[in-house]
Amino acid sequence: MEKRTSLFENGLIWFGAGVSIAEILTGTYFAALGFGRGLAAILVGHVIGCIMLFLAGVIGGKTRKSAMETVKDSFGSHGGQLFAILNVLQLVGWTAIMIYDGALAAGGIFTVGHWVWCLVIGALIIVWILIGITNLGKVNTVAMAALFILTLILFKIIFFDGTVVTSITDETFSFGAAVELAVAMPLSWLPLISDYTREAKEPVKATAVSTVVYGVVSCFMYLVGMGAALFTGESDIAQIMVKAGLGIAGLLIIVFSTVTTTFLDAYSAGISSESIFAGLKGKYVAVVVTVIGTIGAIVYPMDDITDFLYLIGSVFAPMIAVQIADFFILKKKKSETGFDWCNLLIWLAGFILYRVLMNIDMLLGNTLPDMVLTILLCMIVATVRGRKKA
Repeated sequence: MEKRTSLFENGLIWFGAGVSIAEILTGTYFAALGFGRGLAAILVGHVIGCIMLFLAGVIGGKTRKSAMETVKDSFGSHGGQLFAILNVLQLVGWTAIMIYDGALAAGGIFTVGHWVWCLVIGALIIVWILIGITNLGKVNTVAMAALFILTLILFKIIFFDGTVVTSITDETFSFGAAVELAVAMPLSWLPLISDYTREAKEPVKATAVSTVVYGVVSCFMYLVGMGAALFTGESDIAQIMVKAGLGIAGLLIIVFSTVTTTFLDAYSAGISSESIFAGLKGKYVAVVVTVIGTIGAIVYPMDDITDFLYLIGSVFAPMIAVQIADFFILKKKKSETGFDWCNLLIWLAGFILYRVLMNIDMLLGNTLPDMVLTILLCMIVATVRGRKKA
């Protein structure tokens, strides 16, 4: 009998996704808005992003398909492969970015050379991959409990032992841009969540648990980053930990939070590769992705990821919008064609619209308007096609 993951195990997986140095670093940008407006932008953005994340997870959970296999239902077998290729590319990018950030932060606490930390983190990710998603229960429980305690200590040091810094201002960073940056992180997980909810005993409940846990933890990480910049005047998380005297404990937070998050990126890259070439073994592709990401982290500087986040949003926000319209509203049957050109053209319109909306400062960012308009376009096209058939 196939082993299924429990609600607790799914919660642990997405706790690990949320405890991330990348999320803390992204949170430092919100200090420019001040604490009140910054917190509001974090919460609004995560509510929007996590609703989309939940809907994506339900699709995969109910159909028992991986994320990229569900994409084939809306865009055709070859159309789904196109998005699978784009997803593998973004996951290779994420793997490299996460290893780079983790190694950089670890090097700030214990200097042994950036490349050494890249190799250490990369090796640990491979260990996580080889253990496998359904066998990670006990390992993840220990790792997550330790990380949770250490992040609470970090939170206490930042918010209760620091002094407010009032000189942080950036008038070019609007509330709408901040909301979009908060949406971007849960949105980046959209092409992955079904890879895990399909394995759950109770897929819809597991999706709800996964989304809530990730949303709460991610908001907490953003808050830690914003608080670090506001209350310590420091955006380098390693230096905050050094000043706080966390030393080895801080090093453990950095290394294991990087491993538990990046494992999901590499693992899903392997699963997505199976949608491109049926003969591939996802676990081994995930190891190869980790190796490539480790080399990339050693060779290339990756200090600013905001453009990368917006590119992910512009590709995958309209993609999931089409899927949401097909699955929940239109109840469309699986596409039996190689390319569903109608949906691909709708996606292209959504992609272009997203890039246009990026130049307009809107209170709720541009992901939500883009997805709403893309869903409406799907409904209009379906209505027109239905009348023609009639």
